[in-house]
Amino acid sequence: MTELNSDPSTETCIFCLISKGQDKNTEVIKENKELVCFRDIVPAAPHHYLVVPKEHIRDCLSLHAGHVDLVKMMAKMGMAVLHDQGISDVKDISLGFHQPPYTSVAHLHLHVLAPASQIYEDMEYKFIPNSYRFVTVNAIAMTTLYAFVWEEHYLEVFSTNEITKRTNE
Repeated sequence: MTELNSDPSTETCIFCLISKGQDKNTEVIKENKELVCFRDIVPAAPHHYLVVPKEHIRDCLSLHAGHVDLVKMMAKMGMAVLHDQGISDVKDISLGFHQPPYTSVAHLHLHVLAPASQIYEDMEYKFIPNSYRFVTVNAIAMTTLYAFVWEEHYLEVFSTNEITKRTNE
């Protein structure tokens, strides 16, 4: 029976099911309170993992300044998995998100690929950094962080001007 306040999309979302441990076909490689990591079922490189938030977030276009720490945690988990797998060349990895309409599952997921120089030829077009299909973690972080920093700076300047006005009166 469905609860009145439940989101039907999360009930059928494969990544929500995986994050809840309800998909027995997927081996979770790493997990914490907020995230899970598992192998991509259609790998594009010798090491291809997905890091998924347990909270259902639709895609990278749904991210905002409040998600900067989440994106950092996702990248950190992806890097930890690569390290656990013996990948040490951080210059030959790719971390990023597919942008709609090129997402395969409508649940935010970070692609972690290594070695990036060995992305399979028939899949290369899907993982061109900062293309219309695939945006890197750094680009996402800079975009959302820029919005956050601008907002914080604006508020700080506004507050400082208010304090200056009051002390000069």
